[in-house]
Amino acid sequence: MKKLFASLGLMALLLVPGMGFAQEAGMEPAMDAVSEVVVAVAVPAEEAAAPIPDKGDTAWMMLSTLLVVLMIIPGVALFYGGLVRAKNMLSVLTQVMAIFCMISILWAVYGYSLAFGDGGSLNWMIGDLSKMFLAGITADSTVATFTDGVVIPELVFVAFQLTFAAITVALIVGGLAERVKFSALMVFGALWFTFSYLPITHMVWATGGYLFEAGDLDFAGGTVVHINAGIAALVGAIVLGKRLGYGRDAMPPHSLPMTMIGASLLWVGWFGFNAGSNLEATGGAGLAFINTILATAAAGMAWMLAEWMLRGKPSMLGLASGVVAGLVAVTPAAGLVGPMGAIVLGAVAGVVCLWGVTGLKKMLGYDDSLDVFGIHGIGGIIGAIGTGIFVAPALGGVGVDDYSMAGQVVTQATGVLITIVWSGVVSLVLFKLIDMTMGLRVTEEQEREGLDTASHGERAYNL
Repeated sequence: MKKLFASLGLMALLLVPGMGFAQEAGMEPAMDAVSEVVVAVAVPAEEAAAPIPDKGDTAWMMLSTLLVVLMIIPGVALFYGGLVRAKNMLSVLTQVMAIFCMISILWAVYGYSLAFGDGGSLNWMIGDLSKMFLAGITADSTVATFTDGVVIPELVFVAFQLTFAAITVALIVGGLAERVKFSALMVFGALWFTFSYLPITHMVWATGGYLFEAGDLDFAGGTVVHINAGIAALVGAIVLGKRLGYGRDAMPPHSLPMTMIGASLLWVGWFGFNAGSNLEATGGAGLAFINTILATAAAGMAWMLAEWMLRGKPSMLGLASGVVAGLVAVTPAAGLVGPMGAIVLGAVAGVVCLWGVTGLKKMLGYDDSLDVFGIHGIGGIIGAIGTGIFVAPALGGVGVDDYSMAGQVVTQATGVLITIVWSGVVSLVLFKLIDMTMGLRVTEEQEREGLDTASHGERAYNL
């Protein structure tokens, strides 16, 4: 490039009228003319140069992606696995890992393109297939972050968003555990990913998406991930029906240490989930990072203390459940609210989600095996609407343009309602179709035997 500019400069010297070699012959005016020519040529070349990804941001996003993988396998798998009975432990682990593998492939084939592509006349709802099979995406492709001029490799962004899609589908497993057919679950997962996850993701996070353009705030997936999955799990639990002996036989978790380990891995991995959603290793990521600690701790304490007051003893299961509720509630708010706002959100979620998995569940009579709706659905709703309140600069939030608390809360509630209706309708249709064609539920004999052996021919424990 330097040689090109030098050659152009020399040509300009030869072409400038009246150019002489003596200063008295007018060298200075001639040199000014040359400078103008060289600058005029150089500026477009500089403007056309592709932005270079920041190495620090790129490394942070790759680490965040790995942390979210840790959330899924083994985090969600062990958290769920410890909560079921021993005869179903292996089935839950298999379901979570199989879903992660399947969604990874579907994301690369068409998911990324539909979630973040430009859908033309349908762009308010869904993208297009221009990047199907990741067409046109190379190691040099980049995507912009939230700071002008800053980019990261697009393949890293693809991988990061892949993990969000995978964990959302995997979360649904908890509502159907101990009685769903493995084949039916896999078919449902693929279809629900296509018709519920991808449209909601596009509407909330893609330029041109309906909720994105409306100003809906969802920093890391309160609506996209948690409400979306929570509603699907609730609908599935209702369509499937209660487990054999539910409400009559004791169904305690078979391994609370496994559940505690899973919850701990979720907390660690959630730093990638929340702070990684900043897309840069900046102060915004730092805010999401500290909020992920504080909101989670507040929810764990609130759940534990409320349970202590109600039942006379604090439980490890309650503490772990509160921790997950806090992680869920702070997800949409992580990089938008101040630390004190995060603590309040977490504390509220801890108490309300406790009611969700006890009072509300008993009142409505559904069997959401591992309380996906009670924690992820309700926690996501609290977080999404609470974001509209605590984003206020007066309450320590980062604020948004033309902020009005009432207006933002209405926008947040609209996003919540659209997600509930969309996921609910899609889930109900898919569950019913699958039930009519291939059947959703294992036989009574298989359910009594346990899905480890009935569905997979293996046992988690050989005693």
